[in-house]
Amino acid sequence: MASSSGYMRCAAGICGAIARGIAGGTRGGFVISVLLGFLGAFIGTWLARMLRLPELFTIAVAGHPFPILWSIIGGALLVALAHALTRPRYIEH
Repeated sequence: MASSSGYMRCAAGICGAIARGIAGGTRGGFVISVLLGFLGAFIGTWLARMLRLPELFTIAVAGHPFPILWSIIGGALLVALAHALTRPRYIEH
């Protein structure tokens, strides 16, 4: 039987992978997707609260809510920000 933290990591990984796919992807594997999912959930729910938006799609994992939609949106915003900050700069000769 898997632990509840394993289910939470799985949900975060799926959300992070979807966010990476929407925003153009990043290097890394499933661990990066999990981190992106958790950070995206944090950023996304913070942004939703600041804009007074409702939590639209949340699942409960062992009694703890996980905001699926805001995790994907927040993760996609983080990937887009990373792409904007790390774009290669071309030097004309």
